[in-house]
Amino acid sequence: MAQNIYDDPGFFAGYSQLPRQVRGLVGAPEWPAIRAMLPEVSGKRVVDLGCGFGWASRWMREQGAASVLGLDLSQNMIARAQEMTQDPAISYEIADLETLQLPEAAFELAYSALAFHYIRDFDRLVRMLHRALVPGAQLVFTVEHPVYMAAAHPDWINDQDGRKTWPVNRYFIEGERRTDWYVKGVLKYHRTIGTTLNALIAAGFALRHVAEFSPTAEQIAAMPALADELERPMMMLISAQR
Repeated sequence: MAQNIYDDPGFFAGYSQLPRQVRGLVGAPEWPAIRAMLPEVSGKRVVDLGCGFGWASRWMREQGAASVLGLDLSQNMIARAQEMTQDPAISYEIADLETLQLPEAAFELAYSALAFHYIRDFDRLVRMLHRALVPGAQLVFTVEHPVYMAAAHPDWINDQDGRKTWPVNRYFIEGERRTDWYVKGVLKYHRTIGTTLNALIAAGFALRHVAEFSPTAEQIAAMPALADELERPMMMLISAQR
């Protein structure tokens, strides 16, 4: 079973205050880049893996999706999503992505935002998703960038010239990584870019687009702290087709 930090009261209280949870998709700087990678969703059956508060699930329906199934391990997340949703075409369920089994050919789009790096067996997950999608369907997801996850610690350091640098450590040693984020010992799984992409290819997906998110000049002008994202990639965005 995946680690369920989101039902920890301290973690959930802090997480709920993130701009992307308070403001929804417009509070996520990477959202315009993700939206550009998404196919037309009108009429599609969609599964939202790690749906959180359901922001993306509701957006999919606003764009005309026929139905959306939102899945999350956290009871807190699902409860909040249900509170915020008044749409019978959206259903939410508690589910562990480590063991999830979906019906074959049940969806035309699978979407996930910042959830797959919590999954130990990524190979199993993407093979299952390949079976759950109809031919031609897409899988679009974001994960923490492997360079970001491979950092020795989550803070900038200064080099000998006083410049801020990001410490990458043990990039090619894959597996468990723990960090402190609202609570101690948050468990994630580090995989190289190659491992991630090759798992998709081995499952039968064709890669459509891979992006390493960086903010636009306009975004940095509106939020200067985003300038740090030009120094190292924090997220990887991937679109693949069944």
